[in-house]
Amino acid sequence: MSDWVHALPVGWMAVVVLGGTYLAAAGIYSLVMALAKGERARAFKAVSPGLLPPLGIIFGLFVAFLAAQVWSDLDRAGAAVNHEASALRAVVILSSAFPGEPETRLRSLITRQIEDARDVEWPAMASHRASIVVIPTPLAEAIRTAMSLSSTGEGQVAAQREILAALESALDARRQRILVSQASVNSVKWAALIVQAAVTLLAIAMVHCDNRLSAGLALGLFSTAVAVCILLLTAHDRPFTGELAVRPDALLQVMPDGR
Repeated sequence: MSDWVHALPVGWMAVVVLGGTYLAAAGIYSLVMALAKGERARAFKAVSPGLLPPLGIIFGLFVAFLAAQVWSDLDRAGAAVNHEASALRAVVILSSAFPGEPETRLRSLITRQIEDARDVEWPAMASHRASIVVIPTPLAEAIRTAMSLSSTGEGQVAAQREILAALESALDARRQRILVSQASVNSVKWAALIVQAAVTLLAIAMVHCDNRLSAGLALGLFSTAVAVCILLLTAHDRPFTGELAVRPDALLQVMPDGR
C-alpha cells in the first residue's frame, strides 16, 4: 500500500479506500453487464451460485491472515515502547542514589534521549528510515556515566548495577521498536487480497447478470465489506505511521522534568 495512503487521516483514508473499491466494483459491474449478451449471458448464468460462499470464505481467511500479522506488530510496538519507558523510569528513580552531579547528569541524559526519540526517531520510524546501527548518543553517554560512578556502600553498588541493567534494557527496547517500525504487509499479500476480492466481485456480477438491480445491490454490499476490511488493515498496517500510530506518550510520561 502506498506511503501517502498510510499518512492520511483516517477519515480521508476511508474516502480513498471506499472510493477506490466502489470504483473497481462499478467497473466490474459495467464490464459484466456489457458482455452479458447472447451466449456470453448464458455462460455467465451457468456459473453456479454455490461458488460464492467458498470465494467469500477464502477472502475472509486472507483478511484474518493479514489481521493476525497487523495486530501482532501493533502489540510488539506498544510493548517495546512501554518496556523502554519502564527501563528509563527505573534509571531516573535509581539515579537518586547518587545525589548531586551524577544524578543531575543521568536525569539530563534521559531527558535528551526521550526528546530525541520524540523529535527524531518517531518521524524516522513513520517513514521507515530509522536504523539500529547507530547507538543514540544520550544512551551511550548514560551508560558511560553509570559505569564511572563511584559507589560507596552496598546500596550504591546495587543501584549502579540496576541502572546499567535498566539502560541496557532501554537500549534493547529501542532496538525492538525500530525493528517493528519497519514491519508492514508486503505487496504480495496486498495483491493476493485485492485479486481475491476482485474475483469474488466478478463472480457475484456473473451470477446476477440477468438482474441489473440485484447485481448492483450484491456488488455494493460486498464491495463495502471489502473496503471496510482494507481500511481496517491499512489504518493499522504500519505501527508508527498514520493517525492511529503508536505514540511516544509512555516515554514522555517518564521524562524527568515532565516536559
